[in-house]
Amino acid sequence: MKPSLRGAGQVIGTIQLTLVLSIVVPLLVISGLAIYLGFGAVERALNDRLQEDLELVARATSGPLSRAMQERDELVISDSLKSIFRIGRVSGVSVFDKGGARIASLGLADTDVGNSASAEQVINSGELGGAFRWVDGQSVFSHFTPLVASDGRIQGLLQITRKRSDFHELLASSRLWGASIWSALAVTIILVVVLGHYGAVGRHVSRLLRTMEELAPGHWRFGAEPSGPRELRQIYGGVRDMGERMARAEEEIKQRVAKERQLAERLEYQEKIAMIGRVAGGVAHELGAPLNVIQGRANILARHELTDEQRRQLDDIGYQVGRMTTIIQQLLDCFRHVPDSRRPVSLNAVLKDVLERAGEDEKCRGKRLLSKGLEVDAKIKAEPVRLELACLNVVRNACQAANSEVVLSMLCSSNEWEVRVDDDGPGIVEEKREAVFEPFYSTRPAGEGTGLGLAVVSSVLKEHGGRIEIGANEKGGCRMSLFWPVETAT
Repeated sequence: MKPSLRGAGQVIGTIQLTLVLSIVVPLLVISGLAIYLGFGAVERALNDRLQEDLELVARATSGPLSRAMQERDELVISDSLKSIFRIGRVSGVSVFDKGGARIASLGLADTDVGNSASAEQVINSGELGGAFRWVDGQSVFSHFTPLVASDGRIQGLLQITRKRSDFHELLASSRLWGASIWSALAVTIILVVVLGHYGAVGRHVSRLLRTMEELAPGHWRFGAEPSGPRELRQIYGGVRDMGERMARAEEEIKQRVAKERQLAERLEYQEKIAMIGRVAGGVAHELGAPLNVIQGRANILARHELTDEQRRQLDDIGYQVGRMTTIIQQLLDCFRHVPDSRRPVSLNAVLKDVLERAGEDEKCRGKRLLSKGLEVDAKIKAEPVRLELACLNVVRNACQAANSEVVLSMLCSSNEWEVRVDDDGPGIVEEKREAVFEPFYSTRPAGEGTGLGLAVVSSVLKEHGGRIEIGANEKGGCRMSLFWPVETAT
């Protein structure tokens, strides 16, 4: 099911159905009960009215009929009965003597009322009376009126009958109309409630449900404008605020996960460096003593009379011993980790010292060293010796690659300080730029480099939470950029 259809179905199945069951149905039941009771009252009123009509007719004709019975004038009796029968809704009319025997009749009438309790009560009391009874297989209402002689004695009875159906035809028709009106009213009310609810509330609730279904990780914010009644607009606002809080919480979780991942990676790196550092320290200690012995013996031999060939061989021994000593020192520099000695340092001051030391270095002799942007005070948190070592290694590496010029620049980039070193050499091809940071990898011929200089730089930057990038500058040479986090005041 589509979200919109499901949302509409949920609304119809909840709010609208609740309105119908809790409000409309009780109203309809109450109105139906009121109509039912009303028609019961109308029925009783109609019965009373029809009985009163028969009573009026009986009173109007009882006088002539009493005189006719006293004078035994059958013609007057017959004419009187005919005049009564011609009145609408009269089913029968009869005249009985005091003993209950029928004297004359028209239409539906009893042959004998001697066994009728209501007839006997009228004769005994002299008052009008009547009751529903069966006559010739039909339910009728019989109205009895005493026929009183001139001397006051009761000489007979006048019976006027109407069928029960005559009493209820109008009422049945009224009930049919009432039921039809009530049904139409019920349908109208239900439609008004359902459609009115949808127009005023339901469609806004459906829109809100569709909007809420779109909320998901990464999509907590929504720009739907609030609509509908004030309460729904408040719900919109609450959902929007909740989405904002969820988005912020999700962002915080992502940042924490990323930070924890960085910390885990740094911890793993530091553990690796510590292990390699212990190995390198052990190797340096074990090799240091033999190398010192070799160097000492070479120095002793150098004081003796030697041929030129022997002197050349001895110089080679001294050169290789010095090279091995340099490799051991760079190994120690590469894998040394001193996080506890970090403190606020002026990066620009360190770079000025680096330029002075590089100017005295053999690798930078004959190269022009330039600087840019070192006048700005740049504060970072670092271990000064390691910081200077990393920057000096990059400058030395640039001097070895440069043809004539090396430029050292300092720039501020967002929350980082960039130390940029440009040379005018051949540059480094893109596919080799990642490999130059691996220990013992070198782009120079064998014997001209140890391949540990940039590895030392990468190690120092990782210790300080920085990064290093290699690219090309405008002159086609190599551009080495070291990014150091800005020190924030605490």
